[in-house]
Amino acid sequence: MSAAENKTLVMEGYRQFQSGDIQHLLERYHDDAEWTGPESDLAPFAGKFHGRQGIAQFFSKLADSVQPIRFQPLTVVAEGDSVVVTGEASWRVKSTGRSYDSAWVHVFTLREGKVATFQSYYDTAACEKAFQPGLGAQPSATAPLHH
Repeated sequence: MSAAENKTLVMEGYRQFQSGDIQHLLERYHDDAEWTGPESDLAPFAGKFHGRQGIAQFFSKLADSVQPIRFQPLTVVAEGDSVVVTGEASWRVKSTGRSYDSAWVHVFTLREGKVATFQSYYDTAACEKAFQPGLGAQPSATAPLHH
């Protein structure tokens, strides 16, 4: 596939995520796809997930633990089989009620029209602080992101 086609495939995947259509989103991934995010002892969705079933577990853990307040892709760069997307998000942690903002970067590698690898980078400190039990109130997620 061309870089433009890969970019379209990735952006359609974000639309499916935002509409809650995880089943069709998963069809965009190879059966042996690798999903890698930052490690965390507090965020249930952190770490590595293997294969379409593992990625389905990621989305299940994400939905069980956080509620998206805002999820916005901002820039998309595609070259060959790679697509890099930057964005911003705000999440509310269900177990603590606290919200956090995070800029993020997603790196996709595509193979034969499907995602082969996915690498996520985001503000793990903000995420872990929001998951930390027993902390006081945190500012509203509507506050501007600080980079």
